[in-house]
Amino acid sequence: MTFEILIALIGFAFASSITPGPNNLMLMASGANYGLRRTIPHMLGISIGHAFMVVMVGVVLLQVFETYPVLNIVLKVLSASYMLWLAWKIATALPPEAKEVTGKPFTFLQAAAFQWVNPKAWFMAITAISAYAPQSMGLFAGSLIVAIVFSATNLPSVTVWAWMGVQVRRWLGTARRLRTFNVSMAVLLVVSLYPMLK
Repeated sequence: MTFEILIALIGFAFASSITPGPNNLMLMASGANYGLRRTIPHMLGISIGHAFMVVMVGVVLLQVFETYPVLNIVLKVLSASYMLWLAWKIATALPPEAKEVTGKPFTFLQAAAFQWVNPKAWFMAITAISAYAPQSMGLFAGSLIVAIVFSATNLPSVTVWAWMGVQVRRWLGTARRLRTFNVSMAVLLVVSLYPMLK
């Protein structure tokens, strides 16, 4: 991989990781509801889970999708259904009269598994492999390099969103405000499905 391609990959990884999407919206909600420390497994699950996904996309899944295009439709339906369920869980994380947040933050494994139904994660993985994986190094090694760059860039990016959620909590001192915030995050999560369903 040339230096120019590496810089371009880092730029793409950073831009796609720091911009709003399902992972970042959920992390912001988690930071606001549970705090930064309890959100760390969620953050690590995203970064490591997505890196694993990038390797699998590079080595296996692009060939499968080319052979069986119907799987793209199946993936979209499953992704949309799961994300709608998550939006509902975020919106109802705090009952109207509750004084403390109910529920639990995502675990490491839940966050890692979520990458497989996250449309933005698929876009990032497929684009990165298609555009930046060095073919001369072989399929696995090229995919692994892209995955490592993504993981190193992604973790600081998702940490920013969880931290922003913690900062937002200072202004969400009442159950009513926190409920409004959670519903807003849920609506934004649903809206983030639009590009996938076009």
